[in-house]
Amino acid sequence: MSCRIAVFGTGYLGATHAACMAELGHEVLGVDVDVSKLAKLEAGEVPFYEPGLEEVLKRNLESGRLRFTSSYREAADFADIHFIGVGTPQRKGEYAADLTYVDSVIEQLVPLLTRSTTIFGKSTVPVGTAQRLGARMRQLVPAGVDVDLAWNPEFLREGFAVQDTLHPDRLVLGVDSVDPGNAEDIARLVYSDLLDEGIPLLVTDLATAELVKTAANAFLATKISFINAMAEVCEVAGADVSVLADAIGHDVRIGRRFLNAGIGFGGGCLPKDIRAFMARAGELGADEALTFLREVDNINMRRRTRMVELTREAVGGSLLGSRIAILGAAFKPDSDDVRDSPALNIAGQIQLQGASVNVFDPKAMDNSRAIFPTLNYASSSLEACEGADVVMVLTEWREFKDLDPVEIGIVVRNRTILDGRNCLDGSRWANAGWRYRGLGRRPIEGGRDDHAEGGSARA
Repeated sequence: MSCRIAVFGTGYLGATHAACMAELGHEVLGVDVDVSKLAKLEAGEVPFYEPGLEEVLKRNLESGRLRFTSSYREAADFADIHFIGVGTPQRKGEYAADLTYVDSVIEQLVPLLTRSTTIFGKSTVPVGTAQRLGARMRQLVPAGVDVDLAWNPEFLREGFAVQDTLHPDRLVLGVDSVDPGNAEDIARLVYSDLLDEGIPLLVTDLATAELVKTAANAFLATKISFINAMAEVCEVAGADVSVLADAIGHDVRIGRRFLNAGIGFGGGCLPKDIRAFMARAGELGADEALTFLREVDNINMRRRTRMVELTREAVGGSLLGSRIAILGAAFKPDSDDVRDSPALNIAGQIQLQGASVNVFDPKAMDNSRAIFPTLNYASSSLEACEGADVVMVLTEWREFKDLDPVEIGIVVRNRTILDGRNCLDGSRWANAGWRYRGLGRRPIEGGRDDHAEGGSARA
């Protein structure tokens, strides 16, 4: 059965959710105050890079199932179901999340409602937010109108957002324990196609639903920082962190996924979400429970510093006057997202120490220029590497993994490559005359391998 849905926010989460709800056969209205963003979406252009999303967007615009507006009144009149998909960035100068945009949706939408409706929050928010919004909603709702508020957190991976929306590994729905209303029935209607596939729906209280997303991100961040801490130990012990990760990853209690050591995590979710989680725990009086996340964050930031140190060592102790090629700017492959990107952070640090930095990324060039306009930007990997003293791979794009070390070796000044993601075949580069260095691994000098490589498998 088709539903009439409004999705508030047309950023990464909102635009993806709106297009995918239309793909499921619903009539959808995307709502945003940014008219320039709306104009792009109405023209079938996604204002960020996400594989497969533009095709879904265009298909549903053409079918008429998907439209966009800046009018809250139009959204209130059109939809019976409303999703909140706006951003919750980190507050400036604080760890806590900025809930201005979430609050604004409730403040503007609820007074305009004229019939019974259900509001689902999808934005990542601190635990307790839904309860607070529910109380405010009851103050604002017009007399005689019944409104249910539930929380339905998103679990999107950039680069796989369409898949994660249309075929998620689970759906989570938090409802009011005292007055759940019809939220579960409405959610089952919206997601009927997904439930027919056998995808589980976990129905919880509001607080648990909010914690599911933040806890999942905290666990993922911890796992990544754990293997990066092991990389620090491996470097001083002469061990190989990639082989170590393979060995412990065979343990079913641990698993191999996200045990790839490197320059750490970034993006618009993990860093700000774990910091907001710590801040909220402190507000609730449970700050000691999450003190370990401070070290998780510290380990993550140390890997960036370590990469700068390795670069400086590779050019003889001073970056002044050196030429550095940086391959990768997005925080992960298959994305143009440069928010809190380790790659760009490292590039900026290296430039500040006197190096000439040439950056190339397959998709994130425009976003990178907007944040770091003083860096040099190349039009290809080969151009970025021309005359380089050091080549650094900082985002594990497939095209970087497939680079020809012989071809690149012709244009550089010195054949030194630093693998910030441990994604290259070090022996292949060494056999082509390069000095290869990965994080948490002993160097491989050009032409010979000083230790058993192993660890080539990637989960």
